[in-house]
Amino acid sequence: MDALKIVKVGGNIIDDPGALENFLGPFSQLQGPKILVHGGGKSATKLAQDMQVPVTMVAGRRVTDAATLDIITMVYAGKINKQIIAKLQGKKCNAIGFTGADGNTICSDKRPVKTIDYGFVGDIKYVNSKVLGLLLEAGITPVFCAITHDNNGQLLNTNADTIASALAVGLSEKYATELIYCFEKKGVLYSVDDEDSVIETINTETYETLKSQGVFADGMLPKLSNCFDALKAGVSKVIIGNSSVISNKNQKFTTLSL
Repeated sequence: MDALKIVKVGGNIIDDPGALENFLGPFSQLQGPKILVHGGGKSATKLAQDMQVPVTMVAGRRVTDAATLDIITMVYAGKINKQIIAKLQGKKCNAIGFTGADGNTICSDKRPVKTIDYGFVGDIKYVNSKVLGLLLEAGITPVFCAITHDNNGQLLNTNADTIASALAVGLSEKYATELIYCFEKKGVLYSVDDEDSVIETINTETYETLKSQGVFADGMLPKLSNCFDALKAGVSKVIIGNSSVISNKNQKFTTLSL
């Protein structure tokens, strides 16, 4: 059986119609079971600004009050998710759009207030691998936006990278799972100013060394942390790169291992 591929697509690809088309074509042709995870932060930020709703970010994370939650639900679960579903159907990939509330697929706890009150932000509690397994066995491709729920009627904004990682871990008991983070860069870079400075392999030791040297930009640190957590929890492979990763073009990308 083919490995289950969980692919998280980055916001810069989502925001660029041409880049999104170039991504969805190869994704739709991936053989075997697959799941797509997306966010959509720039679109949500633009709509918030248009509606004069303040946007507050702390260390790359969106503080989510009730008005902001309404906006991201409209943008993530509505416009972006359904546009992706329609495009995949047009490419003969039978997909269904999900928040974590749909089918009770991903349940989260509201993040407790410590130094910062993030509002309606969720930390994932469990993934419903049974329901997802039934969908995958039926040849359906779930497409998740960055929203989960708390099982008490409350939607929660949840980091899309974390959702992808949690799905890969939650389904790793039943499937060999590969976690693929697909964004506009070729991989993890030694230098953000050099597009070709791809670090092709990173293990736990080199990760700690490079982190202490300040090689990784702020936004990459939580992504890499999620990757290593996933590997430790049973995910078989983690890859970071651009759309060429899923189209099997012979280009550089980053592979992570323990």
